[in-house]
This record gives sequence, C-alpha cells and structure tokens, in this order.
Amino acid sequence: MFYCVWETLRIFYLNDKKLGGIPGAIAVLHTNTRELNYHPHIHIVMPAASIDKCKSLWKKKTGKYLFNEKALAKVFRAKMLDALTKNNLHLPVNYPKDWVVHCRCVGTGEKALLYLGQYLYRGVIKEKDIISCFNGKVTYRYKNSKTEKYQTKTVSAVHFLWLVLQHTLPRGFRRAREYGFLHPNSKSLIKIMQWIFRLNPKNWIDKFRPRKQMVCSICGAFMKIVATGLPSYTTLDKLKPI
Repeated sequence: MFYCVWETLRIFYLNDKKLGGIPGAIAVLHTNTRELNYHPHIHIVMPAASIDKCKSLWKKKTGKYLFNEKALAKVFRAKMLDALTKNNLHLPVNYPKDWVVHCRCVGTGEKALLYLGQYLYRGVIKEKDIISCFNGKVTYRYKNSKTEKYQTKTVSAVHFLWLVLQHTLPRGFRRAREYGFLHPNSKSLIKIMQWIFRLNPKNWIDKFRPRKQMVCSICGAFMKIVATGLPSYTTLDKLKPI
C-alpha cells in the first residue's frame, strides 16, 4: 500500500508541467476509524514542490489545487489492484469501482504533522474514552465524524480486545515512512537542496548547545563515561556461535 501510494504521487509529479521532478513525502499509516473498525489508509504530507535532479532546479506549484482527486484515485486503484493480484491476495467479488483519494492544501503543513504525529505515540483508543467495563461488557465512546458529537458503543470484552488488537502492526513494521528528497538517505538530493537554498549544515551544528555533564549524586563531581555495557562491533565479530 505504501509503495502504490508513493508510485502514484511520484508519477503525477514527474508528469506535471510545473513540477516535473522528484517530490518529497512523509507517509503515515492509519488502520482504524473513530469507531475502532478496521479501515487501513495512508496520510501523506508533501510540499507542492520538486527537485529536477538533472538541472538542479527547485520547482514549485502555486495555488491550492495540486492534482485532480478523481485522477489520483483511478491511478492508485489500478496500481493497488495489480499489486494485490501479483501477491496472490484474493479480492472481494463486489469491491467498489470508485475509490476515495482526498487531496487538499494544508498551508505550511505544521498542523497536519502534529495531527499525524498523534497516531505514532498513542494507542488506538484513549483510556478516558473507555467509560465502563462491567459484567463482561465494555462501553467506550467515540466522536462521530459527521456530527462531531460523542456517541457510545457497548460490546463484549472479547470483541473489544479484538477491535484493539487488530490494529497492532507486525514487529519491525514502520508506521511512518519518508520518500524522495525527504528521505534521510537521499544524500544527492539533499546536497542539491543545500546548494539551491545556500544552506550550510555546519552552521546549524555549531549552534547546538553542548551536552551537560553528568554529576555524581553523592560527591557532586563531574562524571565521565569510560565504558558501556554494549559490546563493540569488533568484539561481536570475534565471537563464534556455539
């Protein structure tokens, strides 16, 4: 799903007359609705700008209109269905013909990043939204997206546990990912951006405050790290399996 989303946006950026370059994107996976139902979808925050690597140009697109939502939905749907088929994943008989892709301007993107950041550092449901747990039943509340009013729902304890556990990702799976010039390993694109905007990372490093020294709680003297509990890579290379 991540791959299909990124490929769709990358192709639209490359084919756009004003952009015509490599974009940058931050993608966050969200798997549940407010009612805790299973609904996997991906949020993307990306600037309306790209880098032409061959010409070392920074291209921008002004206005609130970026791409046509219906065109994005058609291309994404085709890529997603093709990927599912290649991976031998069976599709429902009556899967919808029209898919939803929402594309809109979010200004500087700061509020959007804060909104998406909440998914990374909190659970599926807040503890205060679990109203009661009595006699094998759990009652929780959620905000209706249409009315913006709270509603309650009562389910069995087993079903409630299933509603929560179905959104637990596999170990090592990254919920947030970066692409294009926003990926930390895209060194060539980052160097082009630093050259275009006349940015010198060394100047920012010099502004960082030095780390405070640790002080002994008993004698008050400054402490110094002389060894760590983790073995070095050279030590690990010397170890032989038993």
